Amino acid sequence: MDSNEEIHKAFEVIQNGGIILYPTDTVWGIGCDATNPEAVAKIYKLKQRAETQSMICLMNGEKMMYNVFKDIPEVAWQIMDLSEKPTTLILDKPRNVAPNLIAADNTLGIRIVKEPFCFKLMEKMRKPLVSTSANISGQPTPIAFKDISQEIIKGVDYVVNLHRDKIAGKPSTIIKLTSDSQVKVIRK
Repeated sequence: MDSNEEIHKAFEVIQNGGIILYPTDTVWGIGCDATNPEAVAKIYKLKQRAETQSMICLMNGEKMMYNVFKDIPEVAWQIMDLSEKPTTLILDKPRNVAPNLIAADNTLGIRIVKEPFCFKLMEKMRKPLVSTSANISGQPTPIAFKDISQEIIKGVDYVVNLHRDKIAGKPSTIIKLTSDSQVKVIRK
């Protein structure tokens, strides 16, 4: 399987409101079109996760970020430029995404991803991609494809056939930025 074929297959499933299991720049993730509330709801159901526990969105660059956030604090760009490992930022007042992705405090966690599969998939989608760890809520995050439960594998509409032998990196650092420029580290 080449990655272009996998991107095409994942894109077709996502376009039709499906959910995929895919490799990210950190761990294996479950994802869908971040603008599709029904697809987002399928992920919550599969993970047995309360909709009050927010999930993050992957993005592939500045243009996508400005489509979701009107005001992005300068410190957000500085953190992304200086981060040596994948970093998720929680920002205020998202728009143009499924309402069931937005946290109760009107924030959304996002990460800009350069990993080729995710980047090219989002380029084709022209939308952010939901990303949440490939486990039932409360269970450990799988560090390799072989650690993902059958319940998750059978519960998604498509499993991307790339990097299945790769051991995942650590989950991303999570930093919350408020519009009044307060910075709070949620997970190192």
